[in-house]
Amino acid sequence: MKTPVYIPQAQYRQLSRLVAPGKVLILYGPRRVGKTTLLRQYAARQTDRSILMVSGDDIAVREYLESQSVEKLKRFTGPRDILIVDEAQYIRQVGLNLKLLVDHVPDLSIIASGSSSFDLARQTGEPLTGRKRTLLLLPLAQLELQAVEAVHETGARLEHRLVYGSYPEVVLARSNEECELYLKELVSSYLFKDILALEDVRHADKLRRLLQLLAFQVGKEVSVKELGTQLGMNKNTVERYLDLLEKVFVIYARFGFSRNLRKEITKSRRYYFIDNGIRNAIINNFNPLSLRDDTGALWENYICVERMKANLYRGRSVQSYFWRTYDRQEIDLIEDAGGHLLAVEIKWGTCGRRCPPAWARAYSDAAFEVVHRENYLDFIT
Repeated sequence: MKTPVYIPQAQYRQLSRLVAPGKVLILYGPRRVGKTTLLRQYAARQTDRSILMVSGDDIAVREYLESQSVEKLKRFTGPRDILIVDEAQYIRQVGLNLKLLVDHVPDLSIIASGSSSFDLARQTGEPLTGRKRTLLLLPLAQLELQAVEAVHETGARLEHRLVYGSYPEVVLARSNEECELYLKELVSSYLFKDILALEDVRHADKLRRLLQLLAFQVGKEVSVKELGTQLGMNKNTVERYLDLLEKVFVIYARFGFSRNLRKEITKSRRYYFIDNGIRNAIINNFNPLSLRDDTGALWENYICVERMKANLYRGRSVQSYFWRTYDRQEIDLIEDAGGHLLAVEIKWGTCGRRCPPAWARAYSDAAFEVVHRENYLDFIT
């Protein structure tokens, strides 16, 4: 694959569709996944519209967008059709000020982006009720990469993606060493910077240890109480840290599925990492698959996240769960699409597996399939 200047992003079409006068489009996503690139691509293609694109990192920009003066805000935007505010979470009371612009400059379309849904959602939630739309951008999805690589190239790069993930700069890197350095820097300088900047997060060492514990439990049920015991923290603090980690797009939770079969486990949860490379950087393990004992966990994490991206970018309304009973019958992934159930077993090996009898009896109308290395592309694209 020749290194392209720009890998087409699946969310471009959605972004273009959602931008509208009198509305604020909030673009969320982890740091360095291409939010700024997406916004620049959008701005460059609006040849018939006047655009002002600024960053909340800029102190001069903050002076205007924190002013709460309608006249000052109007002077700042001028006769533009679209205002784009990158890194909007750094602007104090950004939601209130964007509301003032929407209310007093009704022909203006606004896009605001941020790498923490905690900060940005908190600031824009109430002030922009009824005035905002949201869009999520994640590390590159396989359905995006397939536009720039052949099927045989995808197969050859599978191990690399299980180990190093799919951040844009990782995908375009020239060596494994470059990938490793980038991911370590991303974790230390950006990931923890974002998290520790949030309120009442003081224990960087315990936060890192929490992430390491989660990394070793991918695909397994997680006990918050047990995590607290291992970390020397109370359950409520662990819960809050887990919530923050979800809101800065490091992990996401999946809960147990049930429709009241008595033996089903519903209160447990499993955590997955938004990117395999971040997970491996946290435990400092970039060994090839032949030297690892966690290939199954990496495969399950990869498939679950890629499927989530595919559902998100294709606009599919799907609720995702895992399923397990007290007598240890289990299924890795359950998708509920408006009452239509799909049960999915995720296997690194290609040997088939039958549907668990308890599931087949309780949910006889559900579809069942096994995803493995020979058929996974159809499932995640």
